[in-house]
Parts: sequence; structure tokens; C-alpha cells
Amino acid sequence: MDLFEIIRKPWPWYVAGPIIGLTVPVLLLLGNKSFGISSSLRHICAAVIPANISFFKYDWKKEVWNLFFVAGITVGGFIATFLLTNPESIIVSEATRATLSQFGITDYSGLMPAEIFSIDNIFTLKGLIFFILGGFLVGFGTRYAGGCTSGHAIMGLSNLQWPSLVATIFFMAGGFFSTWILLPWLLQLVN
Repeated sequence: MDLFEIIRKPWPWYVAGPIIGLTVPVLLLLGNKSFGISSSLRHICAAVIPANISFFKYDWKKEVWNLFFVAGITVGGFIATFLLTNPESIIVSEATRATLSQFGITDYSGLMPAEIFSIDNIFTLKGLIFFILGGFLVGFGTRYAGGCTSGHAIMGLSNLQWPSLVATIFFMAGGFFSTWILLPWLLQLVN
């Protein structure tokens, strides 16, 4: 198996997990930096919007490394999508397929179910709920929690920060609630 094939296939958790986890000590050793993605939006707004808003009045140039980090993630995502796409179909468990088929979700050809996340659904009730309301709740929750899941669960927990432990517990509880209670209710509502 050549290197190209190794990169194209999903890596097992025991390889990918430590690589992600090693970003924490590397960032700390290279410049006492904290890992997190959601703060980059604040840095972009502070750099681009010359408004008299106290939240955006800080020296964003000290955090410019974070913008390069996010740009690297974006470029890496495009490279992975267009050059390194895994030719094998996404594996979804039979139990999940059976549960979702009750709500008309049967297309697993992409990373997200096409019956929910497609261009055709943008201007429908389904699009309003999953794209607009869902996006707002993610953004609001990220700001309210003082960071995103990657910042709290990867960086905060590794630094033994109590607020990150609480946030991560509630991220997980919210995910379970959304998966088992909220999603089925919403899918019944929009179908």
C-alpha cells in the first residue's frame, strides 16, 4: 500500500486521536498558544470591521497565527475533498440506517444525509430549521460557552480546566439529547 492510499483511507482512532492530542503540547511549546477554532471568527471581525465595538477592540495581530491555522484547515479540507476522496462509501451501522429510514433518510453517499442537507432544502422549513436555526444555536452556544468543542474538549481538558470539563459534559449531553429526542421530533415535524 503506497502513501497516497494510506492518506485517502480513514485512520483508526488510535492513530488520529494522538495526532490531534499532540497539537496541544506543540502549540504550548511553540509559543504558549491555545487551540481553538471559534476565536478565529472574532479575530477576522476585529481585523476587517473597523467598528467602535469593545468586543473587537484588542490587538488581533497577536493571534494572527490562529487565522493561518484556520486557513490551513480550509485548504486541507479542499485538498482532501477534491484530491484525496476515499472511494469507499461511508459506513453507517444497520441500526442507524433502520432508525433514519423511518424518517425518509436513505442517502448516505455524502458526509451528511442529502435528504436534510441539500441545496434544494435551503428555502424550505427543513432548511430554516437545520441551516438557519441550527447555525444560530451553534454560534450562540459557542459564544455562550466561551469556546467551541475542540477548544474545550481538546485544549481545556488537557489543561485540567474545570469550565472546560463542565462545557464538554454539557456538549455531550446536548448531543445525546439532540440525537435521541430532538432530531426525531424535528424530522417528524418537517416530513
